[in-house]
Amino acid sequence: MLGRSITAAGETWHAMPSGFVTQYDHDEFGIVFVRGTGADRVVRVSRYSPQRARSRELSFAELSDADLLRLFNASQPSFTSPEAGYAP
Repeated sequence: MLGRSITAAGETWHAMPSGFVTQYDHDEFGIVFVRGTGADRVVRVSRYSPQRARSRELSFAELSDADLLRLFNASQPSFTSPEAGYAP
């Protein structure tokens, strides 16, 4: 799967499209941000509406580093998101 790395607050995060499908499929997509591995792994999730390409991979590739950082800053912890395993 396509992925990119960003640096936020001095820490490196790996970002990738979530692949999670909601009722808004093709209108909004999720991005998963991951830092660390194993027990030290931290996951955050953000959703966005693509402005040009409608496929997850193409719209993700079109995001600038500044756009990706903006989405990271608006992301939520994994325990609040179905993309990362939350179940009500």
